[in-house]
Amino acid sequence: MVCNKILYVALVLIALLGASPLQAGPLDTSRHPHPKIAQAVHEAQHAVDRAWEAYHRAALGGTVASPTLQTEIEDHLSDARELVTEARVAAGQGDAAKVQDLVRQVKAHADKALKGSKEHKK
Repeated sequence: MVCNKILYVALVLIALLGASPLQAGPLDTSRHPHPKIAQAVHEAQHAVDRAWEAYHRAALGGTVASPTLQTEIEDHLSDARELVTEARVAAGQGDAAKVQDLVRQVKAHADKALKGSKEHKK
């Protein structure tokens, strides 16, 4: 019973956030003081967006393998978004090494979320 309530609340939140305008749009690097760094962060944001889309499709379709996996996916996606924010700050400061490390972490979390979203119920 409790699992059903948690799943219901999670699906409602997913539905509400699914139409979120937080997706990365086109990037104009000509205005950025560090265009290559900005491009790397932008690509990382797109990786997170793709992972969220895959997760939403799986969750709304009811195909996520388990509530535990669903929680793990959500944690990876949340971590990835936080890291993107940190990467944006580092990009603004021109810290290429930190951006590179953060982008690597973002992509790792996004990949794990994508993999988990493709794992179906048995």
